Amino acid sequence: MPRPTQLLHPAREPAATRPAATVLLLRDSDQGIEVLMTRRAMTASFAPGAYVFPGGGVDASDASGHAQATRRATQSDLHLTQAIAAIRESFEELGVLLARRADGAPADNSDIAALNRSAPFTEQCQTLGLTLAADEVFVLAHWITDRDLPRRFDVPFLVARMPEDQTPVADETEQFEPVWVRPADALAQHQAGGFFMIFPTIRTLERLQNHATVDAVLQACAATEQPLWTSCPRAGLLAGREARFMEHEHPYGELALVCPDGQIVHPLDWQSEQPVALLKNVMRLTAPNPGAMTGPGTNSYLVGDPATGYIAIDPGPADPDHIEKLWRAASGDIVMIVCTHSHPDHSPGALPLQALCERHGQPRPPILGLPSAPTARAHSAFTPDRLLSNNELLALIPRGLEADFAYKSSHTLKIIHTPGHAANHLCLVLLEDGLLFSGDHILNGSTTVIDPPDGDMTAYLDSLDLLSAACVEHHIEFILPAHGYVIGGYTGEAAGAIAHLKAHRLRREAKILKVMQAQPLASLDDWVREAYDDVPPRMWPVAKRSLMAHVARIEAALS
Repeated sequence: MPRPTQLLHPAREPAATRPAATVLLLRDSDQGIEVLMTRRAMTASFAPGAYVFPGGGVDASDASGHAQATRRATQSDLHLTQAIAAIRESFEELGVLLARRADGAPADNSDIAALNRSAPFTEQCQTLGLTLAADEVFVLAHWITDRDLPRRFDVPFLVARMPEDQTPVADETEQFEPVWVRPADALAQHQAGGFFMIFPTIRTLERLQNHATVDAVLQACAATEQPLWTSCPRAGLLAGREARFMEHEHPYGELALVCPDGQIVHPLDWQSEQPVALLKNVMRLTAPNPGAMTGPGTNSYLVGDPATGYIAIDPGPADPDHIEKLWRAASGDIVMIVCTHSHPDHSPGALPLQALCERHGQPRPPILGLPSAPTARAHSAFTPDRLLSNNELLALIPRGLEADFAYKSSHTLKIIHTPGHAANHLCLVLLEDGLLFSGDHILNGSTTVIDPPDGDMTAYLDSLDLLSAACVEHHIEFILPAHGYVIGGYTGEAAGAIAHLKAHRLRREAKILKVMQAQPLASLDDWVREAYDDVPPRMWPVAKRSLMAHVARIEAALS
């Protein structure tokens, strides 16, 4: 966990959440699933004018009404309370009644007419002999309102089949204009500006449209009795406007690092003109070399502060403008230059940056790293001033306190040798803040290329295990890759990202083995076409390199 003293924005306590429940009433149509939505009042305190699913706060009566509801054997008390709340809200807002009579028959319009929307709900149902059909209500998702909002809710999104022969009638107080709509149509209308929806509604419809029938949705929910996803979104700025993201989306970890309490201040636009502060002691400057292999560009990092000077990690290509901007971001005070590996988008900038420091009369910062191996390609030749050792510590101490042995380092980087992507690849852990600088070993949004002979798949997977262990040992919650946004954002996500990456590699390897066994005499190009059929063909020449690394590993295991 980053030190509070290094956070860019003062800590603040987000507003407390209130329990609520929302229900998606579904029906099948010739064109697919339709969901019932209504427009909220323009005077509503939360999401005024938005099209939503019916729902509202959980009342005490919902928790005390269990005896008035039927439940599944696997339905927890919490989910039962939430289902009762959703049934009550559906009735109060839309006059839709999910209930059964004493003989087991579904409630009909005569039962609805006998109920008063403004009177206590469960008591009325009891008087009329109606049992709430909570066993027909399933948990789809769990949303927690974004940390930046003044009114926040902890709300399950539930699903149920719309009762036959009932017609929704809005209460014309909280909800208006009930409408049946296909998820894809609602999303298209929202995109066109005519059907305003808030973020959780949009993301829920995006996932709902992947199901062909109501039965498919209900079966998916019933299989686990747990939310299919849980999210507390985060927001940043894109082109100066608010943009929100779920946990699996690329910017989420960066927003969690920079604005842990939900402040909407962090720009997410990729640019190469200005350094981006991630913590008080960490800056990122992205080189102007975007492309298929580099994503938005190579991330150069500066670790340190004015009292200690800075360590530059991966100065990038030998681009004069980038090197000068990196130097200026550190106010020229660069005390070490570390290259995670010798590829041409990472290390060539080291010598020009070192020379720039000397040219301005500053001490010559040493270039640190591991030399390129004989297996490296010619354009990846690299020789550091000093070789780094596995587990070595690079310490930044405020000037004047170097001789004070009682003073602890302000910023300490631990070296971890991680061959695989390149034989001389290394990662760095900022111990005080639990950050992993992963170079090209772990990327945000893509998998790294393993290019034999310098790249080795077995070494790569073993190095992932080393990094996973480091996450536990050093309480690492965020990964700062050489390409893409920061990875992380919630407990265990850094280690989880590594586990996911390894599992992806092993699944790919299993697919390659299956193709090799089915077509033993085929060419590498044929194997790529079959084993990477989920990858755009334009990327097959690159994928072929990793396939060769997998093939070498498979053949070694079989020999």
